[in-house]
Amino acid sequence: MGDRIESVRFARHAVPLARPVSDAKVATGRQRPLSQLDVLTCEIGSADGLSGLGFSYTTRAGTPAQFAHVKEVGEHLLGQDPSDIGKVYDSLLWAGASVGRSGVATQALAAIDVALWDLKAKRAGLPLAKLLGAHRDSVRVYNTSGGYLQAPVEEVKARASQSLAEGIGGIKIKVGQPDMREDLRRLAAVREHLGDGVPLMVDANQQWDRPSALRFGRAVEELGLVWIEEPLDAYDAEGHAQLAAALDTPIATGEMLSSAADLVRLVDLRAADFLQPDVPRVGGITPYLKVAALADHAHLQVAPHFVMEIHVHLAAAYPRESWVEHIEWLSPLFEERLETRDGRMTVPDRPGLGLSLAGRAGQWRLDDVEFRAGGR
Repeated sequence: MGDRIESVRFARHAVPLARPVSDAKVATGRQRPLSQLDVLTCEIGSADGLSGLGFSYTTRAGTPAQFAHVKEVGEHLLGQDPSDIGKVYDSLLWAGASVGRSGVATQALAAIDVALWDLKAKRAGLPLAKLLGAHRDSVRVYNTSGGYLQAPVEEVKARASQSLAEGIGGIKIKVGQPDMREDLRRLAAVREHLGDGVPLMVDANQQWDRPSALRFGRAVEELGLVWIEEPLDAYDAEGHAQLAAALDTPIATGEMLSSAADLVRLVDLRAADFLQPDVPRVGGITPYLKVAALADHAHLQVAPHFVMEIHVHLAAAYPRESWVEHIEWLSPLFEERLETRDGRMTVPDRPGLGLSLAGRAGQWRLDDVEFRAGGR
């Protein structure tokens, strides 16, 4: 007889950033600066005495809706075998079938799915990467948090140097301002500061139309960028495909898509040279793995978005060499830290994700709910 789930606890947290950051969505007036991350955590306890930790997140809006959803469907976990992850996932999809299989509903389930995978790897006594079948013990890593638009270019250059000194291998900066000439000036200054040997990426956060994106892409071809990220609206798969075909510089996109089907469309159209799925946004590790398998079949690179604490394992298990994004905003939630050296991030050797909630996480908790076998 298999194990069974005996308890599930969900909590909603508001984790503050050290200071607000702004990207092109702020520069164009579509969003306000980002000052905190809203995080949904899930802790699953099993009859065997093991526990799994998972989480999802949103920016600016959505976590109260995620929390409301898991409060409604979470009790369906009790009594199920946590090793039957696909079966459990499907049961939760059916429990909330009327709200669909994408967006808030599946992003809420992502926290559960990650906790189940963490638990399964802990039962095996393996890091998640090893459970999935690791191809490497470390992955290429680049920093984004130092390249936001609110920072003057001199600060961006200083943060880039700091990241390289800390063992991070690449640098990404934000572009997509109303005046493209300002983007080009900042980018040229950073490239000159770093030199030609440092991998450099840019991210426009969906703020260009097709002609503007093509114009920018042609203007920066000589800079040798690793990629141009989200040059167009996230759902403009055809436009991204046309841009990828027209430019020598690779195109990266996919982070905003909240269903496996949307990401598969990018794969089918060859709309990205680097596919960027995000585990919490796409609905968990289970749908992520389905997308990654199809991306590999199509000979695409994968560079998962944000959430390095999860993605370091998945990037290590992808057959093709990947990039992982270094943004430290979630680090205060956890006791453990990820290590970077010689341009790479080391896969933790602890079982599961190798994470535990920090004691200080309680100060950011806004709400919580627990289900237990035999009563709530």
